[in-house]
Amino acid sequence: MAKKRVGIIGVGYLGTQHARILSYLEEADLKAVADIDRNKAMVIGNRHRVPYYEDFQDMMEAIDVGIVATTTNEHFPIAKKLLQKGKSVLVEKPITDTVEQGEELVELAKNKGLILQVGHLERFNPAVERLKNLVTEPKFIEVQRLGSFSARSLDTNVVLDLMIHDLDIILDLIADEVEVIRSSGIHVLSEKFDIANARLEFQSGCVATLTASRVHQGKVRNLRIFEPTSYYSIDYIDQEIKVFPLNGRQTEIKSLEIKKEEPLKKELINFFKCLDDGKQRKVSGSEGVRALKLAHRVLAEIEE
Repeated sequence: MAKKRVGIIGVGYLGTQHARILSYLEEADLKAVADIDRNKAMVIGNRHRVPYYEDFQDMMEAIDVGIVATTTNEHFPIAKKLLQKGKSVLVEKPITDTVEQGEELVELAKNKGLILQVGHLERFNPAVERLKNLVTEPKFIEVQRLGSFSARSLDTNVVLDLMIHDLDIILDLIADEVEVIRSSGIHVLSEKFDIANARLEFQSGCVATLTASRVHQGKVRNLRIFEPTSYYSIDYIDQEIKVFPLNGRQTEIKSLEIKKEEPLKKELINFFKCLDDGKQRKVSGSEGVRALKLAHRVLAEIEE
């Protein structure tokens, strides 16, 4: 596999983590970073001994692919320019602000023969990957994704910031259509929704309830899936799965053995595999749009 020349646009928290991992991945050759905050760009550029820019377009000739880790409202214009210049893209979630923008990027990448991946990080959590091979007949799903407030999330609401992770996971686990959505949300510390709850009813009869909050003390990342004979309890943070029998025999509770790995590293390795053989894998631009559509349905119900 030939090394790909990579540029990172946006070096806040996530962009910095991308740079850290890319600096040692064999598949990658980090060539440049860019950020509208020149000081941030300078710090990360100097740390990894690569050129830094305020305008990402100044790095175009030096890179083969771009990683977009900016605020959500900048995802579309930046990813579009990269694709137009023949650069494959990994863009952080959500793929774009609007579904129409996301669909335009997917179509552009397809027409150009380029790879477009979306950074739905939890899909690369080893516990989630293991779960996909276990679930066969989900009846009820319960999700809690709670965290403390972060100023870096002010550009979007909690549904697109946090809940979209779990919407994406549920859509990947259940090959079914959502028939009914009931959702609610409130403002607490910002002008956007900071707490949201959604109930999804699928054609199959499966029901999923999701709660997302960014004004919680501490961090909670839990998923429970009930099937006819057992239920699975997943801790995203500890990367653990416990299996509980529903026959009253609590002594049969199992903790599955899972090899713990850094999801972002797995996501980046997956991206480079896509680049190497030209095949879309998880999480493709189309999957990113699918999750975004459902998130906007949840938001529409809240606003109504």
